Amino acid sequence: MPRITAAQALIRFLAAQHVERDGVERRFFAGCFGIFGHGNVAGIGEALYQYPDLLTYYQARNEQAMVHTAVGFARTKNRLATLACTTSIGPGATNLVTGAALATVNRLPVLLLPGDVFASRRPDPVLQQLEVPARGDVSVNDALQPVSRYFDRIERPEQVLAAAPAAMRVLVNQAETGAATLAFPQDVQVEAYDYPDEFLAKRVWHVTRPEPDSGLLTEAASLIRSAKRPLIVAGGGVIYSEATDALRAFAEQTGIPVAETQAGKGSLPYDQPASLGAIGATGTFAANRVAAEADVVIGIGTRWSDFTTASRTAFRNPDVRFININVADFDAAKLDGIALVADARVTLERLAAAVEGHQVEPEYRELAARLNMEWDEEVTRLYALGHDPLPAQSEVIGAVNDAARPTDVVVCAAGSMPGDLHKLWRTRDPKGYHVEYGYSCMGYEIAGGLGVKMAAPEREVYVMVGDGSYLMLSSEIVTSIQEGLKLTIVLVDNHGFSSIGSLSRSLGTDGFGTQYRYRQNGSLGLDTDDPTKPLLPVDLAANAESLGAKVIRCRSIDELRAGLEAAKAEDSTVVLAIEVDRYAGVPDYDSWWDVPVAEVSEVEAVQAARVAYEQARTSS
Repeated sequence: MPRITAAQALIRFLAAQHVERDGVERRFFAGCFGIFGHGNVAGIGEALYQYPDLLTYYQARNEQAMVHTAVGFARTKNRLATLACTTSIGPGATNLVTGAALATVNRLPVLLLPGDVFASRRPDPVLQQLEVPARGDVSVNDALQPVSRYFDRIERPEQVLAAAPAAMRVLVNQAETGAATLAFPQDVQVEAYDYPDEFLAKRVWHVTRPEPDSGLLTEAASLIRSAKRPLIVAGGGVIYSEATDALRAFAEQTGIPVAETQAGKGSLPYDQPASLGAIGATGTFAANRVAAEADVVIGIGTRWSDFTTASRTAFRNPDVRFININVADFDAAKLDGIALVADARVTLERLAAAVEGHQVEPEYRELAARLNMEWDEEVTRLYALGHDPLPAQSEVIGAVNDAARPTDVVVCAAGSMPGDLHKLWRTRDPKGYHVEYGYSCMGYEIAGGLGVKMAAPEREVYVMVGDGSYLMLSSEIVTSIQEGLKLTIVLVDNHGFSSIGSLSRSLGTDGFGTQYRYRQNGSLGLDTDDPTKPLLPVDLAANAESLGAKVIRCRSIDELRAGLEAAKAEDSTVVLAIEVDRYAGVPDYDSWWDVPVAEVSEVEAVQAARVAYEQARTSS
């Protein structure tokens, strides 16, 4: 029963945590990211310093970024491993909020260890302390409560004995996982206590595969057998459950075509005949046309976001029925479906046995295969537009896709790029597509890509980032170089917020507030303004070079292709910078996204957009 500090006990506990699934055991925490301040340097900082062989310390440049890195790592590891993140009290702690929200929205585990004010309250108010006149027990860490799946404040050293296992229970729970926050007052971190040996001993958490209810499984199988135009929608749960082989076998056995959400992209290889690709607001015409007439939809590991359902307009058959396979009962109950609250892989195997001998009509199987080929022809067209004088973003995606090996990973998160990638990226491996779209967080790309590379150092990681997202959070280029973790970053410059610029035009507001231009006559620039007006003299490539990256400036798609080949020979982070035409977008294909337009306005373009919106809402 060693007498150690509360922080030392927590670090030793974290280092001893393991998970097991399907007989494979691994450490749950691969290390701890941190930025030190007065609220954690003497406690958690000292513990990490004392035990360097137990838990590797990684230095970050931004607190939000280190959470993104941990999330990227956890997603690549199928939620079976993650990292901890520690900060001081104050701005370091509140910088965690966006990262925590991203982790929780995407159901990905990360442990947050922000320092906190003194539990004793002896020197109150300390530096950076938030004072609330009506309450004495509040700190800025309370801002983390609504974005955490578990939150606790450790106010005595013995509380670590209860709080740490409680946080672990949530982190390893496939249905409940997300951000877990243990707020740790700085005086408690350094207090000593006699911790039991069993608390510090190796602990293995078993990640089970829940079985579906037999009665509901029989009902689902009967519904599938009766369907004329069934469709599978594969979500992230297919990949986290490692159910891609089971899905492919089920699709080949039954002939049921498969569409994919953002998180589920890669569930089938793009050239598998049953693969219809992306569905919903950023979907292909192949998936959306089949979805419109589907009579039974089998959602596997999806939370049915508005982008997946095209704001609930994708499934237009008035008699459509849903079967939902999900480890989370909350998601399984959506759309009034048959709720199979169970593991995706196990359920697919049970369903395959329950519908043995059943296949869709040959014409329907042939329809899916034909749409697969027609969509691939459309992708080829968009990859080779030859747009002039600046290339289109789709051509950039094509060049990167051609350069990447099947097991390489593309990473993206926000702007117009994720929608284009969802449609156009030819996935060949379940882990080859890593686009964060549950929270669609600008700034995730480089930090998240670093987490992917940490989890899979054998893979090349291609980070696709727009200028807007790059400007928000590029700092982890430095961390990638420090840790010897090479990223290939494709920096696409369209001089503003391209995605919202397009949305603004559709709403009648002329790209207002989305261009990077000098203020002239009170305006920052509109789409109908003179295009020769000077752009801001921002050199993002020079910025990346100043952070230590090797930079390749590309003025054409041919130069980008050559640069991508040259980058393969580099052993440190490379940034390829290319300018694209912000107006050369990828079309929407038989889909709609509900973004309301001002009901009254003095602007004629807004009035016209409102009329179009009302018509679309009525007909959808």
